[in-house]
Amino acid sequence: MTAQLPPGFLWGVASSAYQTEGATGAGGRGVSVWDTFCATPGKVRAGASGDLACDFYHRYPEDIGLMRQLGIDAFRFSIAWPRVLPAGRGRVNQRGLDFYDRLVDALLAAGIRPFVNLFHWDTPQPLEDAGGWPRRETAEAFVELAAAVADRLGDRVADWITMNEPYCPAWLGYGLGIHAPGRAGAAEALAAAHHLLLAHGWAVETLRTFSPRAEVGLVLDSWPVHPATDTEADVAAAWAADGVANRWFFDAVLLGSYPEDVLERFDGSLPAIREGDLDTISARLDFVGMNNYSRRRVRAGRGGAPVDVRSPTGDLTDTGWEVYPRALYEVLTRLRFEYGAPSLYVTENGAAFADTRTHDGRVHDVERIAYLQGYLGAVSDAIAAGVPVRGYFVWSLLDNFEWALGYAKRFGLVYVDYPTQERVPKDSFRWYQGVIAAHRGSDALSGAHTPTSAGAP
Repeated sequence: MTAQLPPGFLWGVASSAYQTEGATGAGGRGVSVWDTFCATPGKVRAGASGDLACDFYHRYPEDIGLMRQLGIDAFRFSIAWPRVLPAGRGRVNQRGLDFYDRLVDALLAAGIRPFVNLFHWDTPQPLEDAGGWPRRETAEAFVELAAAVADRLGDRVADWITMNEPYCPAWLGYGLGIHAPGRAGAAEALAAAHHLLLAHGWAVETLRTFSPRAEVGLVLDSWPVHPATDTEADVAAAWAADGVANRWFFDAVLLGSYPEDVLERFDGSLPAIREGDLDTISARLDFVGMNNYSRRRVRAGRGGAPVDVRSPTGDLTDTGWEVYPRALYEVLTRLRFEYGAPSLYVTENGAAFADTRTHDGRVHDVERIAYLQGYLGAVSDAIAAGVPVRGYFVWSLLDNFEWALGYAKRFGLVYVDYPTQERVPKDSFRWYQGVIAAHRGSDALSGAHTPTSAGAP
C-alpha cells in the first residue's frame, strides 16, 4: 500500500481546540457557544463538556513528545476563537495568542509542520448573542480573527486552513439543533452556510496578506450519498441529500455558484446573496482538505424527502458508521475530476471503537488498525488514478471530547484516562508509527526528501 504513495507524502494527525485544550477559564479566554451548549441540560451526553477535555493547553509538551515518537510530519490543530478574541471581535487577548505562539514554536522545534485551522466550531458566545452565523456580521468578525492570528504566527506557519467542515455548524448547529448553538430551521442553516463560506473567502485574502508565501486551504467533509435502491424516487432523494451536504459547498468553493436544484428546493428560505459574494467564496485555493469517515445510503421518505438507512451488510464503528473505504476514493476522485481541486489532503479519517485497557495495561484496537488500513488503501487507489493527494491526517492523536456524544466515543491513537489524564498509546499508534517509518524508508531509498518542518513563509 505505501509503495503506491508518492515520495514526500505527508503523514499527520489532527485535533481541534474545544475537543482537546480544556482550560476554558484560563488565560483570558472568553465563552464559546459550546460552553453554553454543554451547560444546557440534555444537550450533551452525561452532561459532559470541554472544560478539561485532554488538558492539551497545559500538557502540549507531553503530547508533542508523543507526536515525535509517532514520527509524524505534521499536526493539524485549531485556534480557539474566544481565546484570541473573547468578545468575538475588537480587543485581542495577547495571552491567548501567546499560547499558540508557544505551541507553534514547540512543534517546529520538534520538526513537525503546524497546519493551523482558524475555526473548528467554537464561535464566541457574544457573536451568537448578536445573531450568530445567520448574520453577515459574524463573517466580518471572522476576518478580525484571521488577521490577529496570521499577524502573530504568519512568519512561521506555512500551512493555513480557514475553517473545518462548514456544513456541520450550519446544518447541525442551525438546521437540526443537535450541535451548538442548538437552533433549528432551514432558513437559518442556509444563511449560516452562506456566511461561513463568505468568511472563508475573506479569510483567504487576509491570510495571504499577512503570510504571502504560505499555502491556504479549506477543509470540507463529504460522505458520498448512495441511493438505497435504483428506483427513481431513491435516486432523486440521494441527489437531494448530496445537494445540501456536498454540492452546496463544492460548487460554491470550486465553481463559484450554488447548485440550481438546491436553490429551487429552498426557494423562499434563501439568504441574501450579494453581488460578488460567490467570487469571494471561490477565491483561489492551494489545496482542499477532505474529511471522510463513511458513506450515506438514502431512500425516499414522505414527499420524496431523503431518509438515511443503514447498509444491510458491512461492519459498523462504535458511532454506528459503516466501514466503507471506497467512500474516501469516491470523494477524492470526485473533487479532482469533477471539480478540478488543485491538490488534496485527507485532513481527517479515523474511527471510534469501544477501546478498553486489558490486563497488560494496553489497548489492543485491532478494529481501528483494519479500518485505517482499508482507508489508506483507498488513498493509494486514488493516487494511482491520478488524484494529487499530498498527505493524510488521522483523526485523532488523542481520545477527546466528541461534541454532543461527550466522552462516550474514542477516536484516538492514544487512549486518554480522563480522571488521571494518563496517555496510553494504543496498538494503532504503533501500527501507524510503523507505516510512517516504512514509507520514510522507501523515500530514503529513492532519494526523496520527506518534509518535516515548515520554513518561514
